[in-house]
Amino acid sequence: MRSNPFRILTTALLALTLAATPAAAAPDVPLDDPIPEKPTPSALTLTLEEFAAFPKTEPVPTPTDQRLVRWARINYLGQVPDHTGRLFVNDLNGKLYLRDHTGAWVEYLDVGTAFAPDFISGRGLGSGFGFVAFHPDFAKNGRFYTVHTEAGAALAKPPDLTPQPNSIVHGVISEWTAANPRANAFEGTRREILRLGFGTNIHGIQQIDFNPTAKRGDPDHGLLYVAAGDGGRGVTTTYAQDLGLPQGKILRIDPAGTNSANGKYGIPSGNPFVTRPGALGEIYAYGMRDPHRFSWDQGGSKRLLLGHIGEHAIEAIYDVRAGDNLGWSAREGSFVFKQEDRCRLYTLPDNDAELGYTYPVAAYDHDPPPGHRCTSDSGHAVVGGMVYRGRRLPFLFGKYVFGDIVDGKIWFTYAHRMRRGEERAVMYEPVLKDTAGNRVTMRDLAGSNRVDLRFGRDAKGELYVLSKANGKIWKVTSARWEPGS
Repeated sequence: MRSNPFRILTTALLALTLAATPAAAAPDVPLDDPIPEKPTPSALTLTLEEFAAFPKTEPVPTPTDQRLVRWARINYLGQVPDHTGRLFVNDLNGKLYLRDHTGAWVEYLDVGTAFAPDFISGRGLGSGFGFVAFHPDFAKNGRFYTVHTEAGAALAKPPDLTPQPNSIVHGVISEWTAANPRANAFEGTRREILRLGFGTNIHGIQQIDFNPTAKRGDPDHGLLYVAAGDGGRGVTTTYAQDLGLPQGKILRIDPAGTNSANGKYGIPSGNPFVTRPGALGEIYAYGMRDPHRFSWDQGGSKRLLLGHIGEHAIEAIYDVRAGDNLGWSAREGSFVFKQEDRCRLYTLPDNDAELGYTYPVAAYDHDPPPGHRCTSDSGHAVVGGMVYRGRRLPFLFGKYVFGDIVDGKIWFTYAHRMRRGEERAVMYEPVLKDTAGNRVTMRDLAGSNRVDLRFGRDAKGELYVLSKANGKIWKVTSARWEPGS
């Protein structure tokens, strides 16, 4: 029989490919370096121009963790949806600021004082006035929503959904109604709509927000998304996988409804588990450790992108859809996490596709230094960002910009390459420069090795970078390709 040269060459190439396949491809293999690829340096150059600086604030009670001692714990920048052009910024220590028509920042509301003496911001990295979300119809109804943490006498109040055993802190969502939505200082009323109990001071309610892409008449319009962490208990429990519990989930509720157990909000009929016996109808997605920051891509598919902080090694971005299970604590990123072996991650089992987990569309690992104790903080945590859809910076258009909270590294990926079920998108590291053209890092701009990085976005889609270290905000005013910079 005559040999086929093409078949021989193909067989040889296949053999070489199989021989080059790493042992980690086999199931249930411990991994020393789960994500060996590193961010790729890019010639994309971003100019950061100082935009705002906020007054010093103090956490209460006085913190024992020095990571909470910051100049101002500013946590987000957004724009009030009322066509006035006003921007807002919240400080975890209790203040809510608005930027008025003159460009001055004014104190709109002191959330900390409103809930004293039970309000706390000095225990746990996410404690305090965590987030504010203005209703998309704020111009007409004057409503906005805040989340804050309480302890002390407040712990005698019963949580609305099953609390974690021996809860030491409550995450509380409140609805505020401004008598005059155009005023630059709040006057009006408030009501509590949801209270959750957590067993530690970490991984509570991180963000609340409305889908800005949902227009009036859309089923998602006016529904509030609530990112609730696992309360720091995921390493020893299966809380995040339990659909009867709110912890370790993204919830979706209707603040205008009344069909919840407490009658203070509604459970949307389109939520994925409303008909499942034993499951909370409030749950939108589950299996999360610390769902820290999410945003919607305001172009393209308008998908929800989540920055999820990992336990042992993996910092990840997910494309989250209704009913998704991100896997924690059976999975950390796209790897097996074993509670009995917290110091290593493992490769996936052969039948993993049958288990229905959702895996990251982008991720990086910690790369701890030699001798680092595996259960100690390695100094890395992802902060989710945004897909840039503004008009001022065409070279940034369509890129998802995010970073690391601690060291302040900023990266981007191409949004169209962040695809579920495929290889993780390549991460690129842009060059950062100040307005004088000097190459800088966020540590330089923040004046600290711990940047406490955050991102913000205005109604035009322009991008802002925040640091708690010195309480400053920078606007990205230029994006250009500078090969060799």
